Amino acid sequence: MKKLFFTLFVLALLQAALPARAQETYKFAERDTCSLYLDIWRPAQEAVRTIDGQEKPTVLFVFGGGFIMGSRNDQYTSLWYQHLNSEGYPVVAIDYRLGMKGYKMKSGFKGLYESSEQFLKSQQMGVEDVFSAISFLAENQEQLGIDTGNIVIAGSSAGAIISLASAYAIANGETEGLPEGFRFKGVMSFAGAIISNSGAPKFKTQPCPLLLLHGTADQAVAYRHYGAFGRGLWGSDYLAEQLQKKGWPCCIYRFKDRTHDVAAYMRFLWPVEKDFLEKCATRGLPVSIDAQVDDPSLPTWSDTSISLDDIYKKNR
Repeated sequence: MKKLFFTLFVLALLQAALPARAQETYKFAERDTCSLYLDIWRPAQEAVRTIDGQEKPTVLFVFGGGFIMGSRNDQYTSLWYQHLNSEGYPVVAIDYRLGMKGYKMKSGFKGLYESSEQFLKSQQMGVEDVFSAISFLAENQEQLGIDTGNIVIAGSSAGAIISLASAYAIANGETEGLPEGFRFKGVMSFAGAIISNSGAPKFKTQPCPLLLLHGTADQAVAYRHYGAFGRGLWGSDYLAEQLQKKGWPCCIYRFKDRTHDVAAYMRFLWPVEKDFLEKCATRGLPVSIDAQVDDPSLPTWSDTSISLDDIYKKNR
């Protein structure tokens, strides 16, 4: 535990580097006396912007950090933004309110159970802030040149939770604050889940295409389920199973015996991301993939076997 903030989540682990500079920064909301900003990263001038005549989507990224820390513009993820730009994809990286920051938790499972409302609130706050960012982009679409009808949301760890919850809310008709008829072109979730305090989440209608990337030994964000009594996190394995049962397309990559490292694999999985962005998001093909990945060349960072209980001990 002596290096908690180094080991918290893999992205937070790497955010000690100086932030990179985006081309454009805008304030999109003022909430709870907190100013929220977004950065726009434009594609390289020579980059190809279309596939088969279809415009490539903008990738809206939501950072990770356990709802207590993180940054939209750390140097590590900024390198990934730049790679997406070189491939012709605009990137919008956003702030959101950190709902667990400063929250004092009790120890053990009882403490986590009693704090479940705060976890759910943190997820909901993140979704509200995502919707605010999209609304801002829509209201300023002519000036900013971001097509809000062509957005893929991506997130790491807590950001992946928010991304999946945003798509879940839309599929379940919870669209307050969004432009009428808004729908993501896809979700790319790096070690994500959905938080629920009312039982296992159920999609009422078919969601946008999902790309689920998760370590099978992840103890920080549940690969399948963490919690009890209808409260907890339902992860990639559970979500994929629900979509598969309904015959809805879904792409899941199960990283054998990997822990929360997968939360920081954005820069290492470009072939997988490219395939999803081109086939599912841009061309709209109903692709389904269920793959187990055992790749020793993928990096491993120390102490990423940290559990959900470990993460919040600092907040007690």
